[in-house]
Amino acid sequence: MSENIEFDRMMNGEIYHQTPELFEMRMKARDLLFEYNRLNYRDLESRKRILKELLGQVGENYLIELPFHTDYGFNVKLGDNFFANNNLTLLDPAPIEIGNDVLIASNVGIYTAGHALDPELRLRTGAEYAIPVKIGNNVWIGAGVTVCPGVTIGDNSVIGAGSVVTKSIPSDSLAYGNPAHVVRQFDERDKKYYFKQRQVTQEYLDKLANGETFHR
Repeated sequence: MSENIEFDRMMNGEIYHQTPELFEMRMKARDLLFEYNRLNYRDLESRKRILKELLGQVGENYLIELPFHTDYGFNVKLGDNFFANNNLTLLDPAPIEIGNDVLIASNVGIYTAGHALDPELRLRTGAEYAIPVKIGNNVWIGAGVTVCPGVTIGDNSVIGAGSVVTKSIPSDSLAYGNPAHVVRQFDERDKKYYFKQRQVTQEYLDKLANGETFHR
């Protein structure tokens, strides 16, 4: 059997099993992660260099705090102005596509991988699969969120801390819970209040009116 067959199956969302070739791909990613996660926090140039080598695509202006974990790396695509806080895990045997202006809080896991539910199939054949995840533009994912295989999160949405996202979330939505569900759509109230009854100050309303854009 060709060494590429199981790789092709993995990439096509078919059932597959691990091989020495796939293991070596993961080890090459871990070689880079080993270097990345031992860098000085202030060595931003080296951090960007390693992420650009490790990941399939990076946009303009990206930062992932240490430590960071991924499986293969080449299946991860980051848009412009991406920020992720510490302990991000991107399990990417299938593509993880992340749009522009995305914020990810600490201890978030985005997972494309799964294993056969049938005990015998899982035990005797090593059967597993991988289904892509897509995160839209201007999404904020709160601390401790788990995003499961096959999920799409629409543009401008917010996922509350501690949520487990098992189904896709539409654009412009506040969603949270286990499993995560849409609580409401965003409206003009959200330009007035930023947290409960705390009002947005005039300074920030003026920035909004002036069309200013903030980049980290």
